[in-house]
Amino acid sequence: MSNQQTAWYSNVTRYQWLVLVVASLGWMFDAFEGQIYNLTRSDMLPDLLGTSSDDPLVRIWGERFLGIFLIGGTFGGLLFSSLADRWGRNPVMALTILFYSVFSGLTAFAGEIWQVGALRFLVAMGVGGEWAVGAALVAEVFPKEARERAGGIFHATSVGGLWLAAAAGLLVGSEWRYAYLIGVLPALLVLWVRLLIKEPKSWQAARATKKESMGSFRELLGTPRWRLRAVMGALLAMVGLATFWGVVIAGQDLAADFLKRAGDENWSSKSKIAFGFIQTAGAGLGMLAFGPLSARFGSRKTFAMMHLVAFALTPIVCWLPSYVGSYGLLLFLLPLFAFFAQGIHAGYAVYFPTLFPTHLRATGSGFCFNVGRLLAAPVLIWLSAWLKAEFDLRTAISLLGGFFLLGLCVLVFSPETQGEDLIDK
Repeated sequence: MSNQQTAWYSNVTRYQWLVLVVASLGWMFDAFEGQIYNLTRSDMLPDLLGTSSDDPLVRIWGERFLGIFLIGGTFGGLLFSSLADRWGRNPVMALTILFYSVFSGLTAFAGEIWQVGALRFLVAMGVGGEWAVGAALVAEVFPKEARERAGGIFHATSVGGLWLAAAAGLLVGSEWRYAYLIGVLPALLVLWVRLLIKEPKSWQAARATKKESMGSFRELLGTPRWRLRAVMGALLAMVGLATFWGVVIAGQDLAADFLKRAGDENWSSKSKIAFGFIQTAGAGLGMLAFGPLSARFGSRKTFAMMHLVAFALTPIVCWLPSYVGSYGLLLFLLPLFAFFAQGIHAGYAVYFPTLFPTHLRATGSGFCFNVGRLLAAPVLIWLSAWLKAEFDLRTAISLLGGFFLLGLCVLVFSPETQGEDLIDK
């Protein structure tokens, strides 16, 4: 009886906790670098374009840069995830952190719109690569009974990065360049990574026996079993990333739109608080919940439930607060919506590393997450930008919420890995 009651963390060692802390810090700052753009673009884009904040060109370029970020993340994610299987988790994690922090800092000195686009592409390369390395590392280091929860915690710490970005956005106000200078600070984490993190024993064993095929995209896509899992994982990530950048982060725009209609002069700061702190709190709880839910019901069922509820809540969040004229209701619905719509993202860290063998784990996980970025990019560059330029914001977001249903279709063809050991061969 006592063995059945044993807490999931009872056998977790001090070093395993240390790995989770280091990987989570890398991912937290990763999220900061991605989100700081969303919170500063309303000041940065009019400044660099030399136009007013309500010019349609600002919204169009805003969506284009989100698409560029997804493409950069794809390129960097594929490159660095393969290198993580070939070179090891430690050096590549350090390199990705250095990549996104340095190029984020250089954004503070941008004087032309194209320079921001180029730097966001390079930042995204580091952002895309770091996630795959961290997710693979946590999955390999933690015991089977703690893996889902550790993976969920790892991904949920991105909320800390979102809160830091929100705080930085409020602190700098319209002086957007200072926010990007803050983005240099994660570079200090590199030394800690290099000193403390050891290569997992499973990776060392794989390198000794499969040196030539470590991180091989040819094997990943040439083997039917791994190819099917990689494609389904990429489509699942595409749904989550397209809805995140097209729907979830629009919570700030919905709050701003409501407050503008109400004639509130403080709409800018209030909408940043609504998204950056209130909505994000619900997202964090959702991501923390994914691990325990997955351990009990399996990843596929947990994914399906969250996609379905997020689809149902999208039009409710968009229209009900306006219909009843209650900003308080919007503040209640935003974190509830984010619990499901963003909570699914923790599932990628829980699920993707379990789909592939050790010598392809980072490569496969990175392929799923970052090809998902690439597939989501056209949604943002063209569809989302067009819908938000041509239709009422609430209508556009409601239509984009239909992508959650696509996730249910993908899950039909995806395997369940609950309770299984990681694949070594």
